[in-house]
Amino acid sequence: MVDAPTFKDVARELFRFFEGTDLAGFNVLKYDIPLLVEEFLRAGIDFDIEKRNLLDAQKIFFMMEKRNLSSAYKFYCGKTLENAHSAEADTIATYEVFKSQIERYMGQELEDLQGNKIGIMENDMKKIHSLINEKMVDLAGRFVFNDKGEECFNFGKQKGKPIAQVLKEEPGYYDWMMKGDFPLDTKRKLTQVKLRGFNL
Repeated sequence: MVDAPTFKDVARELFRFFEGTDLAGFNVLKYDIPLLVEEFLRAGIDFDIEKRNLLDAQKIFFMMEKRNLSSAYKFYCGKTLENAHSAEADTIATYEVFKSQIERYMGQELEDLQGNKIGIMENDMKKIHSLINEKMVDLAGRFVFNDKGEECFNFGKQKGKPIAQVLKEEPGYYDWMMKGDFPLDTKRKLTQVKLRGFNL
């Protein structure tokens, strides 16, 4: 809202409201609390969290509901994974989990991590590949495709900008990335986009 007060306008009132309270929520340790502390500091208020209890339901969820092959095997197949981390046991378990996922989610709409609807689960390997890897450019996820099919940066100050455009406007960015601690696959994809620009 245009007429709404800024955080700085209400910071003192909020500071008093939070006095002596604990802070709780879902994913608050990585997002909400750092944001809140930063905004208070910008308003000139030292919002000390040292003497508060910080409670994050997401952290408990991740600690208690593991996200590994053994947990997936138990969840999808109802079995305990024996000899975990042996190549044969892990391969068989992965096959059974994948098969169970297809059966369980067949015909259901899939959403990406941002909540965008991306398609329907089918028993078709090519379609599943396109659903789960649709916007992947490099394996590290430093680049993604935008809606126009252009490779774009997925990090830092260039996030969301097409690689070709950035390399044209800031040629030194290529050298910075090539000298940086980025995976070789990422550097290879960056070079492919750069070389394609020369051939236009």
